[in-house]
Parts: sequence; C-alpha cells; structure tokens
Amino acid sequence: MSGNKIFVDTNTLIYLLDGDSSLADILNQRNIYISFITQLELLGYPEITEEDQFQIENLLDNCVIIDINNIKTQVIGIKRKYNLKIPDCIIAATAVYLDLPLITSDKEFKKIEELNLMLYEK
Repeated sequence: MSGNKIFVDTNTLIYLLDGDSSLADILNQRNIYISFITQLELLGYPEITEEDQFQIENLLDNCVIIDINNIKTQVIGIKRKYNLKIPDCIIAATAVYLDLPLITSDKEFKKIEELNLMLYEK
C-alpha cells in the first residue's frame, strides 16, 4: 500500500465539497481513488445546481475513478459475507482490491474485516 494513495467514500467527498478544512488537510497531497458508485452518487443528486455540478466535476477530474470490471468477484464475496447494500459492497471491494485505506463516515464499514478503514467523524 502506498502512503500517498487513499480510497474515499461518497460522504467524505461531500464533506470536502462543503468546505471541511480538517478533511482537506487529511487529503492534501494524496492521490484520491473513488468508485464509479461515488461518481454516480455525487452527480445523480436530483437537486444538483449547475455550480454544484461544476465543482463536483472539477473534484472528480482530480480523482482516479475505478470501474466495476475487476472487482465483481470481491463484491459478491462481501455481499454474501456482510449483507451490505450493493453500493457499499462495491466501494468496500474496490478498496480491498486496490489495497488502499478507505476513509468514510459510514460506520457500517467497520464490520468488514478485510478493509483498512479510516473512520472520519465530523
């Protein structure tokens, strides 16, 4: 695992977009990896404004977005073992596949033993 790479969950990027300076310090100078699920969740919000979309797209341009093709087997295994929602399984499986720490505020991820979890609390 590389020390300057980190896998980031959707809620973490929402905090960052909302101006969380502590989180900005944590993520500064890191290569940020996200799941395509995070991309869909951020851009699929029904009440998104043009300005919000612009800010999100700028942030996403600075992230490495991982697609599902390489992680399907791991998603299935995590779904069977932990019975989480599919989007959470995809995010967890991607972090495990990349061997990167996952930063999130979602405490449901604590039960996934395979994860290197960084629980972020505001």
